[in-house]
Amino acid sequence: MSLRSICVFCGASPGASPIYQETAEALGRHLAERGIRLVYGGGAVGLMGMVADAALAAGGEVIGIIPQSLKEAEIGHKGLTRLEVVDGMHARKARMAELSDAFIALPGGLGTLEELFEVWTWGQLGYHGKPLGLLEVNGFFDPLLTFLDHLVQERFVRSQHREMLQRAATPAELIDALAGWKPLAAPKWVDRTPT
Repeated sequence: MSLRSICVFCGASPGASPIYQETAEALGRHLAERGIRLVYGGGAVGLMGMVADAALAAGGEVIGIIPQSLKEAEIGHKGLTRLEVVDGMHARKARMAELSDAFIALPGGLGTLEELFEVWTWGQLGYHGKPLGLLEVNGFFDPLLTFLDHLVQERFVRSQHREMLQRAATPAELIDALAGWKPLAAPKWVDRTPT
């Protein structure tokens, strides 16, 4: 799969450890070095700003998508290749998905998880066939992955849909995994009871 544009979901906070910043910057640089356009939430603060700044500093193309209502709160980045201001969160997510060939989540909070799970659900339902993955940072996603495995064990999520979410410890490994991913043709439901 050819990845020309990757959407990155990440926090508007820098997090508690410098390793989060280091990872965001490494991802931004790596995307630029591979000639992959970064699409993200358009903010200048936290990991959002760091991944964008690193990609720009390495000569990359960066497109930010930010709702008007968050332009001030997330401090819309003024140095991007392009900053698009949209009406709301639904429009933001739809536009990021439209512009991207794949999705990567860095550490973040509720917004990051919500964006990841929505785009994952769209893939599960067959609305798109784009890969998604987690860039692992110091075991940050381990509790989430344990819970996701629990959902499979309890038969609320198919193992094929759980496997849609790639995971790697370096930007290079994750992007290679996303590029090699093949869309699944599995039904959404684990069990169907006749009605």
